Amino acid sequence: MDGGQRVAEVLKSHGVEAIFTLVGGHISPILVESKRRGIRVIDTRHEVNAVFAADAWSRLTGVPGVAAVTAGPGVTNAITAIKNAQLAQVPLVLIGGATATMLRGRGSLQDIDQMALIGPHVKYAGRPNTLREVVPALEKAFEEAVSGVPGPVFVELAVDLLYAEDVVRGWYKAKTDKSNKNIVDHATSLYIKGHLANLFTEINGPVIHSPAPNAPATPTNTDVRSAVKLLEGAKKPLMVLGSQSMLDPNRVDELIKAVERIGAPVYLSGMARGLLGAKHSLLMRHKRRNALKEADVVVLCGVPCDFRLDYGSHVSRAKVVSINLSEEDLKKNRKPDLGILAEPVTVLTSVARLIKEPPSRTAWFETLRQREAEREAQIDEFEKVDTGNINPIALCRSIDRHLSDDAVLIGDGGDFVATASYTLSPRKPLCWLDPGVFGTLGVGAGFALAAKAHRPNSDVWLLYGDGAAGFSIMEFDTFARHGIPVIAVVGNDACWAQIERDQTPTLGDDVACMLTHMDYQTVAEGCGAKGIRVESPSEVDAALDKALELSRAGHPVLVNAIIGKSDFRKGSISI
Repeated sequence: MDGGQRVAEVLKSHGVEAIFTLVGGHISPILVESKRRGIRVIDTRHEVNAVFAADAWSRLTGVPGVAAVTAGPGVTNAITAIKNAQLAQVPLVLIGGATATMLRGRGSLQDIDQMALIGPHVKYAGRPNTLREVVPALEKAFEEAVSGVPGPVFVELAVDLLYAEDVVRGWYKAKTDKSNKNIVDHATSLYIKGHLANLFTEINGPVIHSPAPNAPATPTNTDVRSAVKLLEGAKKPLMVLGSQSMLDPNRVDELIKAVERIGAPVYLSGMARGLLGAKHSLLMRHKRRNALKEADVVVLCGVPCDFRLDYGSHVSRAKVVSINLSEEDLKKNRKPDLGILAEPVTVLTSVARLIKEPPSRTAWFETLRQREAEREAQIDEFEKVDTGNINPIALCRSIDRHLSDDAVLIGDGGDFVATASYTLSPRKPLCWLDPGVFGTLGVGAGFALAAKAHRPNSDVWLLYGDGAAGFSIMEFDTFARHGIPVIAVVGNDACWAQIERDQTPTLGDDVACMLTHMDYQTVAEGCGAKGIRVESPSEVDAALDKALELSRAGHPVLVNAIIGKSDFRKGSISI
């Protein structure tokens, strides 16, 4: 069994249904053998989007996503997506091609020190040196990706470990098969013969193992009882759930029941958005900072005290229960009153089993709900403002009215997507994806690709800022070629608005902030998709209806919505 076959067998044994890639000679055997085993091979137009797709696949399925990229620039192009996955704590497996084992460091095409480059950004980096080491390296990579704090892993596979032995021996023979050999040539031939013997010799054939069950860290009974005591005594409790709460999609129902049993008001962030639907009685969306400052007990589930909580100042007055798989995040910036180093869902279900029926907190809920209503009324007023062209809040609310119950929302942008986060409501769990703490622009096409590939019967809405669209709009070719009918809506204000809003008044210059109202829909059409341009508020609903019709008929579609300027998010920049 050659290396390409071994890789494909490991992927299949680990439940991999799709591999995302940009083809290269170094990795071709992996792609061919994966396809032969029924693994879907989806090739993108840029390696970073293949890795973003693997990231989203992992988030939605609970099975580590897999991307394969060629050597050198293929690996370097993937770095941003790998760093995004590391900071978002997403388990994925990146396979990188490499020059032949004998040519490392000798000036071969695309040969760089990939291990030094990628090592700081992954949990595990493996480099098999012989064929017999390929399977163990890959299996270890999968294990490391999901254990402890999840994250990306990397396996470098040299080209001579992937092709059939006779093909590889033929390559080397062609380089050494000379007439009139001198002593150096004879010595070189002997060295190569020994190297090949070591490369391919093994006592037994490869053994492919199924993945061992992952056993996440569990809380102590003392920790659980302490958390129960704090919550039972709280008059103004709050819970904040982040992406780490959603690592296992199979436990979503269990998590919902635990949250409902605990009975505290809940704010959701990252992958946890949509957990309780759109209208749940415990769900709060607005004025989180105010609520956190007034709460007496705050439970942070997979949420560190980073910039999103103003480095802990938002919870400086409350008793904090922090639940996290990462010891670093558990204590970041604000030492919790009760720190539980364990998997959040396990902790919450354990607490829910012991907690008594929550006491009446009518006044606390009324305070929070009143603020919710006041903020919604403010948003209503912003929606009525004449911004020129299409009001961005009105556009987002129109999109919200068009969402089906299982629609998936992908956020890729700054100002427009942040506006959408206040005005769109995912209807179900695992129906919202954004980059996470790294704030990476460019995740959109890769995330949408994986979401629609995994959920072909769900509408997938890609919400693009016009700046972010430039990072991955060529993937509409990928959508068209692979029959991935996503709907993209570009909020086109011809500007990097989130930056310009502060830069111009503060520094007196909009340099590098301005774009154009370009015809993004024409770019999509050139890639084989459908395009719609809409400039008037009266055209929005009809355009979104048409986009849904086209998508459900199998066509990827881009709606280029020309939006006006709004002060809705004035003063919201984070640096």
